[in-house]
Amino acid sequence: MRIVVAAAIALMCTSVMAQDAAKPAAMANLAAPKGASVFIVSPKNGATVGQDVHVVFGASGIKVVPATDTTPGTGHHHLLIDVKELPPLDAPIPADAQHIHYGKGQTEADIHLAPGDHTLQLDFADYRHVQFDPPLVSKKITIHVK
Repeated sequence: MRIVVAAAIALMCTSVMAQDAAKPAAMANLAAPKGASVFIVSPKNGATVGQDVHVVFGASGIKVVPATDTTPGTGHHHLLIDVKELPPLDAPIPADAQHIHYGKGQTEADIHLAPGDHTLQLDFADYRHVQFDPPLVSKKITIHVK
């Protein structure tokens, strides 16, 4: 009986260690350039727009480059649509319908949204798609899609 219990405990420990090894390691955040900021140029907060929305991104104090550029103090935009909380700071920003990556260094985009109220926010990241320290995020705006 003791051998069976010891084997079961050993198997559980091995399983937990394998799960921990499968988790991605936390990524260190690079320092944001002092005074850098990002912002949404258009549409304006409270704007009523059609379903096809042209969004213009702004950045100050930091250079917008493609994600392939590893130059320190540079990065690229991510547009967060209807996101309540920022992604984890120590991991790459997810890539999905609510976290849109602009890794080619784009500074504007056309998006399609369903009618209703939507929030938009920029989240600027380094070449690894990891946020800076402190995070460079725009104010969240709300738009009304007709």
